[in-house]
Amino acid sequence: MDSLMMLHKFDWRNTMSNKLELTWYGKEKEIHVEPRLLIERSELSNTEAAPDTENMLIHGDNLLALKALESRYAGQVKCIYIDPPYNTGSAFEHYDDNLEHSQWLNLMRPRLEILKNLLAEDGSIWISIDDDEGHYLKVLCDEIFGRHNFVSTVIWEKKYTVANDAKWLSDNHDFILVYAKNKELWRPNLLPRTEEMNKAYKNPDNHPKGVWKSTPLHAKSGSEQSANFSYTFKNGVTFIPPKGTFSRYSAESLQRMDENNEIWFGKDGKAVPSRKTFLCDLKKQGVPSKTLWRFDEVGHNHEAREEVKVFNSESVFATPKPERLIERILTLGSNKGDLVLDSFLGSGTTAAVAHKMGRRYIGIEMGEHAYTHCKKRLDMVISGEDKGGITKSTGWTSGGGYRFYELAPTLINTDEFGEAVINPEYSADMLAAAMALHEGFTYEPDSELFWKQSHGNEKSYLFVTTRHLNVAFLESITGSMEEDEYLVIACCSFDKGIEKLHPHVTIKKIPQMLLERCEFDKADYNLNIIHPPVYEDEEDCDEE
Repeated sequence: MDSLMMLHKFDWRNTMSNKLELTWYGKEKEIHVEPRLLIERSELSNTEAAPDTENMLIHGDNLLALKALESRYAGQVKCIYIDPPYNTGSAFEHYDDNLEHSQWLNLMRPRLEILKNLLAEDGSIWISIDDDEGHYLKVLCDEIFGRHNFVSTVIWEKKYTVANDAKWLSDNHDFILVYAKNKELWRPNLLPRTEEMNKAYKNPDNHPKGVWKSTPLHAKSGSEQSANFSYTFKNGVTFIPPKGTFSRYSAESLQRMDENNEIWFGKDGKAVPSRKTFLCDLKKQGVPSKTLWRFDEVGHNHEAREEVKVFNSESVFATPKPERLIERILTLGSNKGDLVLDSFLGSGTTAAVAHKMGRRYIGIEMGEHAYTHCKKRLDMVISGEDKGGITKSTGWTSGGGYRFYELAPTLINTDEFGEAVINPEYSADMLAAAMALHEGFTYEPDSELFWKQSHGNEKSYLFVTTRHLNVAFLESITGSMEEDEYLVIACCSFDKGIEKLHPHVTIKKIPQMLLERCEFDKADYNLNIIHPPVYEDEEDCDEE
C-alpha cells in the first residue's frame, strides 16, 4: 500500500476507538498563520445607499483573510459555500501526482479548519468539487467536521450536452459535499412548491376547501392491528388494506373524513376509497430537496458564463457557477438576514446572489477578480443594472451596499541585522489593533484612560506602546488601576526587573511575544491551482 497517501486505520490496541484518517506527505507540518488586520478601502467601498452595511468584499489570500475574521466572526456564519480549485492537474503536468495531491490537501486543511470555527452551531458548509479530489476531500472533511456531521453529496448536472470528443466518459456533473456544524441542530429549509407540483391538485367535485389530490388510505408499515383492519363507509363501500399493507388511519379518523366529504370513491362512487388531500391543508408549504439537481432546475455552466459576460465580456471567468445554483444552496442553508460566506469568491456569484436574497455576506477573492469581476458585479447589483440571474425571480431592484477591504501587511519584519522589528508601515493605532487581534482582545480605546486600548474578558486590558517602559511610566499607569483589574502591556523595550513589580500587570516585548506563534514575512498562502480550460465545443457539442 502506498504510504504517501492512504486511508489509515489506527491499531485498536493503542486507541479507545478505531479511527479512519487520511494521511499524506506533509500533513504533520503545522501552519501558524499570522492574524492580519483588514483595512477598509473607502474609495472602493459602495456604501452610499447603505452607510451601515455589514457586507464585506475582501481582496487577499483567503487563508490570511479567514484568520483575520476568526476572532470576530467565530460561530456566526450560518451558511458557507466554497468552490475551491478542483486540482485537475492541468497546472501540474510536470509534477508527481502524489506530491500534487499532498500539496492540495495541505492547502485545503487549514482553510477548512478555520471555516469550521466560523460556522454557527446550526450552520452548514457546501463545497463544490469533482472526481479528481472529491473522495479525498470527503475523508478530509470527515476528519475536520466529523463523519457524523456529513449530510449528503449533491449531484449537480453542470452540462446539458454530451462531449463527443471525451476520451472515456462525458463529464456532465460536479459534486457538492454538504456538512453541518452540528447535524443534530441543523435542518435544511424546504424548497418552495413549484407550479408543476401544484398541477396535480384538482377539484372535480367542487369541494368548498378547494383543490385536492387523492392519496391512499394504506401504508407500507404499521401495527398488526392496522393490518387486520376494515371499515365500511356510509355509502356501503368497505376499505380493507391490500395484502402486505396497513391502514394509515384509525376508524375514528376515517369516520370524521367521511362526514366531511374528504373521501374520494371515484366518479362512479364505487372505486377503491382514497383520501382527499387538500392543498390548503398542507402543513409544510414546501418540499425537501433531492440530492440530484438537474440543469433545468438550477442552471448549468453555459448559463453561468453568460451571466458573467454581462458585467465583464472581455475576461469571462473560466468556471463560474450559475446564480440559480447558489440560490438553491442559500435557500436551503440560510434565511433573510443570516450571514453567509464564500472564501473562493471567483466571479462574485455568491455575493451577488446573497445580496439579491437579503442575506448578509462576506466574500474573499485573492486574485484581480476582486476588482474586475466581484466589485464590478456587486456595483451593478446595487445600482440595478444587473438584470440577469435571479434578479427577476427574487424581485430584486436596487439598493444595499458593501465595504471593500485589503489585508494589512505583515506585522513583523527583519532588519538588516536579522533582528525582528515592527513593520514601519504600521501606525500606532494599527499596531495596537493588530496586537489586540493577536492576543484575543477587542480593540476599543477608552476615552478617559489611555492604557485601556483593548479589553478582554471581565476586567482585563491590553496596552500597546512603542515607548520604552520605565518605572515612572509604569507607575503612572498602575496608579489609575482598580484592584481587580488586570493589564497586559506590550512594548518594544522595558527596564530590567520592571516586569516583577506589579502582580496584576504582565509586560511583554514586541515582537518576541509573537514570533513563536505565527509565520511572519509570508506574503500569502495561495491555493494557486488553475481550473481546467473551458473549450467552446463543450457548449456546442450534440446531445445524445
